Amino acid sequence: MRTKTTLLVAILLASMLLTACAGGVALAQPALAQAASTEQPQPRTISVSGNGKAYLTPDIVHIYIGVHTENKDASTAVDDNNAQSGKVASALNTFKIEAKDIQTTNFSIYPQQQVDKDGKPTGIIYMVDNTVFVTLRDLTKLGDLLDAVVKAGANNINSIQFDVADQETALSDARKQAVDNARKQATELAQAAGVTLGDIQTMSTSTSGMPVPVFEGKGGGSGQLAPSVPVSAGQLVVSVDVYIVYLIK
Repeated sequence: MRTKTTLLVAILLASMLLTACAGGVALAQPALAQAASTEQPQPRTISVSGNGKAYLTPDIVHIYIGVHTENKDASTAVDDNNAQSGKVASALNTFKIEAKDIQTTNFSIYPQQQVDKDGKPTGIIYMVDNTVFVTLRDLTKLGDLLDAVVKAGANNINSIQFDVADQETALSDARKQAVDNARKQATELAQAAGVTLGDIQTMSTSTSGMPVPVFEGKGGGSGQLAPSVPVSAGQLVVSVDVYIVYLIK
């Protein structure tokens, strides 16, 4: 009798458990359906890129000015270089360039193996280089400065680069142009597609400058240049790209 009672209780408990599970499934289905119905559709967008440019007149110039010497004796090569570099420094001083605008960027000593016409080693020559990075803030003096330092002994002049001390106003103008350009494109696309342009969803920018070098090369230290080296600063171009994603209605 006790066994039958226990079996009956077990059957009732199993039945109740199955009923509860079925009810849970039934409750879950409407919840899932409700969640699916509340999902928002993906926003429709138009992506465009715009560009703006500003042209600037350079007002400063950066120059690498160097002295190169060679000798079979390393000490002699260094002494010669020091004497020649000192004369170049004196020439720079006559243009009243501030100390902050003259920076040593390289001083090196290295051996170079010499060979004859048959390729056989004939000895070693020591090379010494001393290079300074000079910023000149008066472009009217550039030609005279180049002539003066070459006559003083500079025999390695390169990477003359014009620049503008304050580019912020030009950058601001270029940014506005880029945004206007992007907005115009987005408006035209929206009208062509028969939709209405909405708010901006995302925006990013990138900036690039394109300076115009006008002189790059090496001059001899024997004073063979013209009394004033002819140079032309030209113009600098600052370019701004903007990338905008607009919502559409």
